[in-house]
Amino acid sequence: MRELCRRYGIQPRIGYKWLARYAAAGEAGLVDRSRRPHASPDRTPAEVEAEVVRLRQQHPCWGGRKLRQRLLDLGMDVVPSASTITAILHRHGLIDAGESAKHKAFERFERAVPNELWQMDFKGHFATAAGRCHPLTMVDDHSRFALAVEACRDERAPTVQHVMTSVFRRYGLPDRILTDNGPPWGSSDPDHRWTPLSAWLLRLGVGVTHGRPYHPQTQGKDERFHRTLKLEVIAGRAWHDVVECQSAFEAWRHVYNAERPHDALDLATPASRYRPSYRSFPENLPPIDYGQGAIVRKVQKKGEIWFANRPWKIGNAFAGYPVALRPTTVDGRYHVVFCHHEIAELDLREAPP
Repeated sequence: MRELCRRYGIQPRIGYKWLARYAAAGEAGLVDRSRRPHASPDRTPAEVEAEVVRLRQQHPCWGGRKLRQRLLDLGMDVVPSASTITAILHRHGLIDAGESAKHKAFERFERAVPNELWQMDFKGHFATAAGRCHPLTMVDDHSRFALAVEACRDERAPTVQHVMTSVFRRYGLPDRILTDNGPPWGSSDPDHRWTPLSAWLLRLGVGVTHGRPYHPQTQGKDERFHRTLKLEVIAGRAWHDVVECQSAFEAWRHVYNAERPHDALDLATPASRYRPSYRSFPENLPPIDYGQGAIVRKVQKKGEIWFANRPWKIGNAFAGYPVALRPTTVDGRYHVVFCHHEIAELDLREAPP
């Protein structure tokens, strides 16, 4: 028997095994048998696996780590590892391997505390049966808390100001807001860089920062938020009108803030890291006062002030408002200040236009 095994290059143990199987069952005994164990004491309980599948079907964009954290938050007694949950999803055909390969980790930056910076932008508009919907979003940079997901009928300044007023009344004022360079909060025209909306924000004591032109990564958190909004709410759905959109947006905003574990927050929820601003929204603003001895000029209808016997262009957004001129350390150069924000610089050494 050993000589026969050597001739065919197998171990004697294997040879005797197949001989015994043939003696017991004939040719049927030579068929390959499953290597699956008779018992699997470490296998995920069926009810836990069913809950994983149910959560994934409810939130199709959540991966193994998010689903595991949500099971922990729900207080389940047995919670598999993230890799086991991923295996369950593969087993049930709930993961597209091609899509999984597209997502890579990247370096993240964030502000130190809530309300230090909010990011704000319109997501690309889409059609409903009753017209276009323009989703307007506001996200806190530190906590990723979604302050607003508003279904707007247009992107005009009064619409945006109405939404922002509602958010300010609910959560208070941030220190600064980051937006892109387009209307209604910005302009590529150097003579009209500020808009009435941005002037209103400065009047409230909220700083305004514009992202680099053609560089959406500056508002990376809001851009990433838009991708999640599209995947989890908007894509593949027919909408009746903006009222239906708003109802869906608000329901999802609660899930995003209070239930959905966030990868950038070590799987905490945004609501667990956010707190409202201590700066409440002022319903009535006091007059602008630059203090005794300040050089003050009122901006005229054309957006100009008169100083040093010549006109200077400041911006139409500030027409009717007073601004202050403060000398710099360079002789003949002045900062133009609106409330507490520098909006322009004058250099008396420049030749008149």
